[in-house]
Amino acid sequence: MVYEMLLAPKPFEMMKSGQKTIELRLYDEKRKHIQIGDCIRFYCTENQAQTILTEILDIHIFDNFTQLYKELDLLSCGYTESNIREAKPEDMEVYYSREQLEQYGAVGIELRVITPVH
Repeated sequence: MVYEMLLAPKPFEMMKSGQKTIELRLYDEKRKHIQIGDCIRFYCTENQAQTILTEILDIHIFDNFTQLYKELDLLSCGYTESNIREAKPEDMEVYYSREQLEQYGAVGIELRVITPVH
């Protein structure tokens, strides 16, 4: 199965380069269907002609982002040495409302890029 998701330019570039290998999302109805071995095609939000095809290697499910941030390697999740000290679960409020964050759990989708970017 191939799923499609949007990704902001900076995390898109980090995933393309292999620096980011875990995508953080709400564990909502859409994400509950994904399985190891499925693929996700990411589209860059600023230029959807740019895509990356990835394969799901592992799925890390948590009750909330607080738990996720304690358990996963945040450098693999898109943080860098320069901003890892400031990393906090509330960072996800840029992407999701507080209500969504409370309603759904969190998932870290571990990926590897399988095709070059177009």
